[in-house]
Amino acid sequence: MRRYTFIIALFALMFWACSNTVDPSAPPSAVIVMPDSLSGMMRVPAINSITVLGTDNGDARSNERPRMEVEFSYDFSIGRHEVTCAEFDSLMHPFTGLALDCENDNFPATNVSFFDIVLFANERSKSENFDTAYTYSSISFDSEGHCTALEGFAFHPEVKAYRIPTEAEWVLAASVGWNPERGWNAGNSGYKLHEVCSASDSGDVFCDMAGNAMEWVNDWMGAFRDSTVQNYVGAPDGGSFGERVVKGGSYRNQASSITLYGRGDVYTVTSATRADYVGFRLAFGSIPDETWIVCNTVDNISHIVPIADLSTLQALTGTYKVKLVYRNDVTGNLVYNVYSNESVVFFEIVDTLNVYHPEISPDGSKVAFCTGLEGVSGKSALYVRDLNAEGTNLVKLDVESAAIPRWRVLENGDTVIVYVSDAGNNKEESAFRATSTWQVSFANRTFGKPEKLFDGAYHGGISDDELLAVSGARLLRARVAESGSNVMADARDTVWYGGEQACNASLSRDGSKRTLFLDFRGKTGAKFVGQEYGTHERLLVVDSTGNLIQSVASPAGYSFDHSEWVIDRNLAVATLTNAGGAHQKIVLVNFADSSVIDLVLGDDLWHPSLWANPVVLPDDGSWLDLDSAGVYLLNENELEQRRFRIKLEKYWKRLGLTKVFLAGSSRMEMGVDPDLYPEWEMFNFGVSGIDPARDFYFIENYALNHYQNLKAIALSIDLDGWHCIENHLALVLLGGPGYIYDANHDFWKDGIPKGFVEAVENSFPASVDETNVFSDRGGLHSLSRGWGADAIEILMDSVFLEKEIDCLDTRMRDLMNIIDMASEKGIYVIGIIFPQAPEYKNTGSFGLYGLQRSMAIQKIARLDSLADANPYFILMDENKMGDHDYTDEMAQNRDHLSYIGAKQMTSRLVSVLETLK
Repeated sequence: MRRYTFIIALFALMFWACSNTVDPSAPPSAVIVMPDSLSGMMRVPAINSITVLGTDNGDARSNERPRMEVEFSYDFSIGRHEVTCAEFDSLMHPFTGLALDCENDNFPATNVSFFDIVLFANERSKSENFDTAYTYSSISFDSEGHCTALEGFAFHPEVKAYRIPTEAEWVLAASVGWNPERGWNAGNSGYKLHEVCSASDSGDVFCDMAGNAMEWVNDWMGAFRDSTVQNYVGAPDGGSFGERVVKGGSYRNQASSITLYGRGDVYTVTSATRADYVGFRLAFGSIPDETWIVCNTVDNISHIVPIADLSTLQALTGTYKVKLVYRNDVTGNLVYNVYSNESVVFFEIVDTLNVYHPEISPDGSKVAFCTGLEGVSGKSALYVRDLNAEGTNLVKLDVESAAIPRWRVLENGDTVIVYVSDAGNNKEESAFRATSTWQVSFANRTFGKPEKLFDGAYHGGISDDELLAVSGARLLRARVAESGSNVMADARDTVWYGGEQACNASLSRDGSKRTLFLDFRGKTGAKFVGQEYGTHERLLVVDSTGNLIQSVASPAGYSFDHSEWVIDRNLAVATLTNAGGAHQKIVLVNFADSSVIDLVLGDDLWHPSLWANPVVLPDDGSWLDLDSAGVYLLNENELEQRRFRIKLEKYWKRLGLTKVFLAGSSRMEMGVDPDLYPEWEMFNFGVSGIDPARDFYFIENYALNHYQNLKAIALSIDLDGWHCIENHLALVLLGGPGYIYDANHDFWKDGIPKGFVEAVENSFPASVDETNVFSDRGGLHSLSRGWGADAIEILMDSVFLEKEIDCLDTRMRDLMNIIDMASEKGIYVIGIIFPQAPEYKNTGSFGLYGLQRSMAIQKIARLDSLADANPYFILMDENKMGDHDYTDEMAQNRDHLSYIGAKQMTSRLVSVLETLK
């Protein structure tokens, strides 16, 4: 676990990568290319040439960094242009029956998988009597005849044959005359393919290296090193997703975003991926002494900088209780942001699991995630863990495959997780129908029995009434049922958005059944918006029937990704991707005014999930003023005010449970542990500072106004501090308008309204660290440091306190009033004189804050008489003028008990409680 606190944007943490240097980029070495005797190929004399992969540009994706030099010890050949539809069909149709659906035979052959190209390369090698560079044991085809898998697949770089160029070969060739402005790009293409070699001058050595169709290369996606390697051929595998590299941009991309170092698409690219804007060209030749790079984990600097503070989030969400999780794509780990009134703290939960699509549970206590990725077919595991700094209690769902978890709370109150069996591309109907949507209950850190809901991977969400489910992984699919129908049997499956490409579908959970999604500069979206825009540059929203109702533009220079609704809000969380493809920002989108608010900056941040505590209003929604109700703390505050804010939230939450109310100073706060005897349902409302007027105020107006289950009140009697010098009550009541609001509503003695507890939760909080010190019952543990016999002090002059006798007598009368009010309700009052350092008996003072010992004896005798006169008052004198049996190890300091002393004190209090009727 890593923990980082930000008061003013502090950062510097260690993440996984393959380099920790930052060097200026160098231009690739020039080579002289010549025609080849092989048809359509150009010869590249590459021996001793050096090209550059990757970049040290901080705006680039994490998998495009750092800059790495590749040296060649061999020559090779590569196609002058992309393989055309005619060329592809001439070899593949006789072999597999596959024929591409092309408008023009001279268009690049697109919508082909990596494995389609492997088969094509082998067929060309065999047609010209060469050996083949690829081997396999069996072939799998989809219903359209495309190759989706090659069992036993292997690449043999040592074989002289036609093959797909390596990334290094492609970049070396592309560096000759590289100029994306001259290719078919989003600025001049009309957003469609063009014939090969139609965009550039006839004198160009290579056609369409930048633009027209993006191009497959041979490499698995791997990491770079900040060094020079020879004959680089990529990574030995594609990791858990089998991810591949594509190069060069397409007619969909702005020229400014097409770079030599770019190596990916909007989607994660695997060997089975197909897209109508991705084609290929062939290379020829053997690769001697090839180098594969396996990236070992080394230390590197990655930056995560929180931008929005708690007040900003509260203004947008209506609550101060907000949590954010996301994937750090540099490491693959889960990051968890904790917002408090002082700072932003984030934790990175470090383990071996690759975390994708995390989602926070409805109660904010847990996070579910998977190891699979939207748009990528294959096995995925689903996990749930506690949402804390360590990510404790990790639990795995025991099924063959489960991806993209989404939490739901059913009408019966059960919490379930909806997931899909496969999150792959949903474009092909038969493949989509082969997947399914499931749900499984989760309670007490245990999964229940999974239940299949229906066929099709509807991982965009299911409405509360189960009449609508959505999916977006190429197409925006919806499963629609009519009210009153059999939602499992009578639903209608349909494709929305005119069948145009869409992704990142997210179904709202506020009852509106709106679906949020991203598109690929679709015609339907452009018509709705009224202007052209780029891929993912608009967040689009459709209603429950699939009709567009709203769109939000991305900030200039960025596009959206990973968009998700925030539960129960008109807000969405998303990432912003720069022109280089790096997900540099997590943002909050407000659909009320189309504003986009930065939350976090980083190197490459994915899949955010933002949880905001639900806001519950009274049934009429009119009279509970959320600007005052439960607001016991403001931005400028002191320790005592924060402590009461913490205690009051816990008090209201346990109102129907509390049987014994503990009040008083920090001596009570530290001296009685209610968690030792949970069956007594004690609640410790003690707070630092000695002021009986403050304590009586809360006993009278809070404890005694809600006495239905209350049996006893235990109060610390701090005779040495019962003077009138300090007014702690006034300080507390200035903490926030919630105190006046309570008083104006007679302290809710007729019952707290619906939404009140939630209003307290959502109000300005104390710091997270301070809140976590206390248990749900208000318990606080303190260490044993001893009575400090060598440092006994008397902080108030005992003679001066004699002048306060009138005040002390007033406090005694106030105590009697409290006892009378409690006894009328059949509630006992137990006064506890807490032990102080026994060495005070060797002084003239009763304790730390003075009071002459002779005067203390008189007051204690008066308390004894009061107990004799009223059976509802019991005095526990645990100090005994210093002759007590609380040992040195039971003390935290000269006037407070440690957790060991609290055990003895609590045990004795329970013994008294057991004697009461």
